[in-house]
Amino acid sequence: MSHIYGMLVRMTTDTPARLLKLLSLLQTPREWPGGELAGRLGVSRRTVRRDVDRLRELGYPVQATKGADGGYRLVAGKAMPPLVLDDEEAVAIAVGLRAGAGHAVEGVEEASVRALAKLEQVLPSRLRHRVSALQAATTPLTSGDGPTIAPETLTVMASTVAGHERLRFAYRDKDGSASRRLTEPHRLVSTGRRWYLVAYDLDRADWRTFRVDRVSEPFPTGVRFAPRELPTGSAAEYLRRSIHHRQETYAFEVRFAAPADQVRARTPRWLGTPEDDGDGGCLLQGTTGDPVEWLAVRLAMTGYEFTVRGPAALAESARELGARLTRAGDAGPAEPRVPSSPSAAEAAPPEFP
Repeated sequence: MSHIYGMLVRMTTDTPARLLKLLSLLQTPREWPGGELAGRLGVSRRTVRRDVDRLRELGYPVQATKGADGGYRLVAGKAMPPLVLDDEEAVAIAVGLRAGAGHAVEGVEEASVRALAKLEQVLPSRLRHRVSALQAATTPLTSGDGPTIAPETLTVMASTVAGHERLRFAYRDKDGSASRRLTEPHRLVSTGRRWYLVAYDLDRADWRTFRVDRVSEPFPTGVRFAPRELPTGSAAEYLRRSIHHRQETYAFEVRFAAPADQVRARTPRWLGTPEDDGDGGCLLQGTTGDPVEWLAVRLAMTGYEFTVRGPAALAESARELGARLTRAGDAGPAEPRVPSSPSAAEAAPPEFP
């Protein structure tokens, strides 16, 4: 222990900022060429080698590789030496641990609490306030009954994502069919209740999303790859589109006995854009995953006569809705109250963006 303190003293009297920056770089799970480290630190390769030796004396297992440029990487050792975290990383870890205490990851709750207690004990007060404020201002939408995941599975996946390393695993589809996948993992995405892996499937030559709770036997192959560009800007957006695409959708077509501009003012944009049919009415065509019963109600709310041209299920739902409303009108009150005439503004139908 005195040897460690002695080295720390020498670090503070020499170039502590450079050594801490070197350690921070090496904690990124990748191999750093000596020339690149020298460029990042603004020193010679000889100085880099000397600083690496100092970190080894402190217990950091820095592995060197031979070659034209040489390389360095931090590997697992017998004991975990202190980590170097900047403010943003410390806050992110603390918030993540707090969330993990109630997350659906098998066995992580107790470990998260222990690790959080250790981290918050050494957090500066300014960072503790930031963590508390962020936690108090957010509410996770979780059901508590989601599938559990072995922490080791997430750990293996996260390391291959960070290190751009191909990942092989067994996968079970929704229908229970099993397969083996070889992927280039891009990002892990949490929806609060489930974890997903966004990855490029090499066997299918296309991007895929995988539910992590259906993954087993994850195995890092050791083969590095150059990251590909996602079809969308972010992994979260790709996952959102992927989940939406899997939902059952259907196309519909409706004719209104009113001009397109009038119907358009009473129809939300996401439902479609009415187009004049040249016969005093307009056509509305679109695709949706909403129940046909809801769509029939939404169309009736426009206040205009309409005819369903497809699908048959929507036409049937519209007929049932009409019959139900007719029965409701036949059973009206014996002494109806005559309301006062509304103003023009009150009588106008709502306009949708």
